[in-house]
Amino acid sequence: MLANMTKKPRSHLDDLRGASKLAVEATKGVTALVQEMHRTIASGPALVGKPLEGPAKLVTDVVYGSIRGVTHHVGVGIDGALEQLAPMLGDGTPGPERAAVLAAVNGVLGDYLDDTNNPLAIEMRLGRLPPTHEGAPGPKLLVMVHGLCMNDLQWRRSGHDHGEALAKDLGYTPMYLHYNSGRHISTNGAELAETLEEVVSNWPCDVDELVIVAHSMGGLVSRSACFAAEQAQLAWRKRLSAMVFLGTPHHGSPLERGGNWIDMLLGVSAYSAPLSRLSKIRSAGVTDLRFGNVVEEHWGGRDRFEFGDDRRSPLPLPEEVDCYAVAGVAAPGTVGDVAGDGLVPVESALGIHEDPALTLRFPESHVWTGEGLMHLDLLDSSAVYDTVRDWLSKR
Repeated sequence: MLANMTKKPRSHLDDLRGASKLAVEATKGVTALVQEMHRTIASGPALVGKPLEGPAKLVTDVVYGSIRGVTHHVGVGIDGALEQLAPMLGDGTPGPERAAVLAAVNGVLGDYLDDTNNPLAIEMRLGRLPPTHEGAPGPKLLVMVHGLCMNDLQWRRSGHDHGEALAKDLGYTPMYLHYNSGRHISTNGAELAETLEEVVSNWPCDVDELVIVAHSMGGLVSRSACFAAEQAQLAWRKRLSAMVFLGTPHHGSPLERGGNWIDMLLGVSAYSAPLSRLSKIRSAGVTDLRFGNVVEEHWGGRDRFEFGDDRRSPLPLPEEVDCYAVAGVAAPGTVGDVAGDGLVPVESALGIHEDPALTLRFPESHVWTGEGLMHLDLLDSSAVYDTVRDWLSKR
């Protein structure tokens, strides 16, 4: 049997036990930065339209507003938020709404949940989604990697799934990664590398071609997995033939850097310094998005909340792999001061950096910019899909 392909149903009791543990042990609050990312991402991807927009706004307003208002009673705000979460978690087999809420919580607090063995922490799994491509697994393996605060089910947005469409049009067998996006990107990358090794080695037939399609943070996790596989000389790395990055912040996101500025400004005064703790609940996954940390060397040995310059060493795109990048450009006036798709600037999505050594050199024919596309639109845009399909079909 393929490793990690079968997901055991989450226990509602475990969800509530984890929520209680989190309420008791939590000692910090959160900033408007994470509130905005949480609400934007949690409410956007949906099976049809945006049914989570209302619940996401309710949850984030309660979580962040309450914590800011009652910082002298640590955990009270989170307690109130979890009272709102409980009805949405529901009973029995988890549905897309509960999965989306859990994914958002893991994106914001995932490293803390993991470190404290909280039952709310998502365990990495790689599996197929029903209904999926009919027939036995074939030799063309397609791995779909989601982004921050999201889950595998959310590839199906507005009734479209890039993975299913590529299975139908090009004969791939799609597999969907589900992981805790609040952990360090390099931690998830190392685990993904081992997971892929196990899955490929146990595939029912020889894998002739392995392709990764990744959205947002998922692209960084995928690049990290390639690095880890090369270091460990894992066999699947030689099967990897193409990677497609959809709105991946290769050089970070201004939203995280904005939160880092808040840390610095609050810490300069003895009167405001205690308030700086409110922003430090940002998960390791979120702070990795400051500059696009892909490997442990990029963040190890330094305070991840410390204000500073980009100290990453160059990490080129993987060799002998066709790499493609898609960037979104939202309509004027819809994204404030953030150029690009609302979360990721065009230059970051296309790997362009002012330092030539850090620039990811995508071939000109391997990049595409979509006008009028927000970050989450990249998941269901027909223009994005047509571009990806054309790239993969011409290889």
